[in-house]
Amino acid sequence: MSDAHKAMLQGDLQDQKVKDYKSDLWVTHTHTVTLPGLRTQSGYEFDQIEVSYQTHGKLTHERDNAILVCHALSGDAHVAGIHPRTGRPGWWDYHVGPGKAIDTDKFFVICANVLGGCAGTTGPASINPRTGKPWATSFPPVTIRDMVAAQVRLVDHLGIGRLFAAIGGSMGGMQALVWAVDYPERLACCLPIATCMAHSPMQIAFNEVGRQAIITDPNWNHGHYAGRAKPEHGLAVARMVGHVTYLSEFSMRHKFGRDLQREAKPEDLFPEFFKVESYLQHQGEAFVGRFDPNSYLYITKALDRFDLLERRPPAEVFKNVKSRFLVISFASDWLYTPEQSRELVKALKRSNVTVTYLNLETPYGHDSFLIQNPEFSRAVRHFLESEYRRQRAQLKKATQAIRPPAIR
Repeated sequence: MSDAHKAMLQGDLQDQKVKDYKSDLWVTHTHTVTLPGLRTQSGYEFDQIEVSYQTHGKLTHERDNAILVCHALSGDAHVAGIHPRTGRPGWWDYHVGPGKAIDTDKFFVICANVLGGCAGTTGPASINPRTGKPWATSFPPVTIRDMVAAQVRLVDHLGIGRLFAAIGGSMGGMQALVWAVDYPERLACCLPIATCMAHSPMQIAFNEVGRQAIITDPNWNHGHYAGRAKPEHGLAVARMVGHVTYLSEFSMRHKFGRDLQREAKPEDLFPEFFKVESYLQHQGEAFVGRFDPNSYLYITKALDRFDLLERRPPAEVFKNVKSRFLVISFASDWLYTPEQSRELVKALKRSNVTVTYLNLETPYGHDSFLIQNPEFSRAVRHFLESEYRRQRAQLKKATQAIRPPAIR
């Protein structure tokens, strides 16, 4: 197997340990800001919200180079660089940084933990200022559109009127789509990756299995486990189920095969302990250490409820869209299938939206946008840089057109 294949099989940066890993951004810091509240789609009025975020790179004088990176289900604001406390790299450090696909020498990159999350942004584990206790399951239901509304508050706080691009994979792609549809004047480019306009029954089913694993854990206590034992076992099982869907048959076979992790022990229930079993258990245990079970419930439900069209004709939904699109899917992704991306592309094209579509043959499943993936990196880099040059050329042309003639 080639070194490139071995590197890609190593996996993403969230729960893997990459020996001697170094980030071009070095140590990076996450900030938390208190922002004006918002009204959720369920009707709840937040007086104020806290949002955790990172920024990388510099804004141009024209403030026209801002890219919002939207994270997936288990992500957070730490998109790139080395975490000052844990020493771990950001979840997209492979693709965000100097000279990378999202080049921080050229672009001002923003990434925020979503509303309902558990990494600094207001969510079920946060303290409800009206009661002085954790929200737990009294937290109001949130939607993908609520998450984007919180991002809008952050972008306003940063003094940015219009984003050059919004990009994200999986749940992040849904957020990017909402930006394009609900805030058309504020987004130039949209890059939804391995995502969809609405979950299929199969996608909802996998999420429900994960939710049931959590709420049937004896320690869940209807979500009120603060100061008590957390439903760690249920959350670990939910992560294990989810992680299986992120991989492909190819990556499972080549990474694990039927290899045994170790020799049998007297206390083992069964004599065989496969390498893939050990891997999944590690994924579950690592996830428990950094994620809140209630957040998992709320965010997966937001994913399942998401419906970009909301029973409206695509032409009506996309009629005001100003963004130019790059839609990317992966042939081996059986969770967010290429068919779902093609459905999006077809709806965009029939609505006269400019869209480029790539279905990459990467054989590593849904996680193909998180791993070292040169083909994916090249596609993103080329699109962003060519679109930014086009935008700058248009701005220059428009400026010259309105410039008064020289007096002779």
